[in-house]
Amino acid sequence: MSDVRVAGVGLTAFGATPERTGRDLFGEASIEAFEDAGVPRADVEALFYGNFMGELAEHQGHQGPLMAEAAGVRAPATRYEAACASGGAAVREAVTRIRNGENDVVLVGGTERMTNLGTGGATEALALAADDLWEVRAGMTFPGAYALMAQAYFEEYGGEREDLAHIAVKNHEHALPNEKAQYQQEIEVTDVLEAPQVSTPLGLYDSCPISDGAAAVVLTSEAYAEETGLEAPVSITGSGQGGDRMALHDREYLARSPAAREAGEEAYEDAGISASDIDVAEVHDCFTIAEAIALEALDLEPVGEGITAARAGRTTADGDLPVNLSGGLKAKGHPVGATGVAQIAELTSILRGDHPNSEHVEDATAALAHNAGGTVASALVHILEVER
Repeated sequence: MSDVRVAGVGLTAFGATPERTGRDLFGEASIEAFEDAGVPRADVEALFYGNFMGELAEHQGHQGPLMAEAAGVRAPATRYEAACASGGAAVREAVTRIRNGENDVVLVGGTERMTNLGTGGATEALALAADDLWEVRAGMTFPGAYALMAQAYFEEYGGEREDLAHIAVKNHEHALPNEKAQYQQEIEVTDVLEAPQVSTPLGLYDSCPISDGAAAVVLTSEAYAEETGLEAPVSITGSGQGGDRMALHDREYLARSPAAREAGEEAYEDAGISASDIDVAEVHDCFTIAEAIALEALDLEPVGEGITAARAGRTTADGDLPVNLSGGLKAKGHPVGATGVAQIAELTSILRGDHPNSEHVEDATAALAHNAGGTVASALVHILEVER
């Protein structure tokens, strides 16, 4: 079974660029990834591509071949859709193919164009990741769903809105030096607490933005890297996937994430490490409460303590386990099909030492990426490691 090396990474800036098409965005990210990798496009044997709402945002299905063309690649191309975990699903397929010896060089990417739909249109499109028959038609939106999860968490484990506010403040602070982040804007706890309520107890600053953007990574087998002399010190050593019931009312738990736990356990076992070995993580913080629940599901925080991790300084840039040094979905942005791939790109740069926040984790050797779909009915976890 071949190891999987991250040869190169590329990202567009995340933000509001409604005038740009998806193919334009992915073309830019791909150019950066190939330049970073130094791998000829002709060597790419497959493209695995994440996208969620292309039919609605661009009236465009069958995006795999279209994005291969945008990237200058002549290879079989497949689109993967797992709601906000679409990018993570594409990464997992690429890792599997390379490990099985089916491919030596794979381009993995993801794109979402959202802001051209407007707030109402994007909200309606995102709602397709919920159960249409039993949730969407009853008026459920994702802010409302995560608000229910937050209320359940407070009732079961304690915590308060100010704990959530510290998560938002932390992630905005991490985004300040990241030129690819949508919001390079410092905020204070009072800003979060005084912001308009979106769905109690979640307010405006508890929620990730609507974003446009693309991400791309070039993955290769260890044999290819050695034969071609690639400098690719970061490897994906673990991969896991978990699932849960689609609708919240069908779940056994509202304040826990069994899908993330299942994915994390599989990824840890696959990599041959444990949660205590993780030095830095990117977790899916579509809402502040999502970060707290994810940390507990991944055994990065004890159950009931994820809510206070940011407030206590454990997950800040200079804490014991920095979380979302990119700014996370909260401040970096969340173009949903790109997010899972962007997490891999950000962590690769952090581990290589060429990220603006690498200075906070100079000795890091192991990182975790957690990408979730919907209210975490789908979860993908990947472990990245680097030899120092």
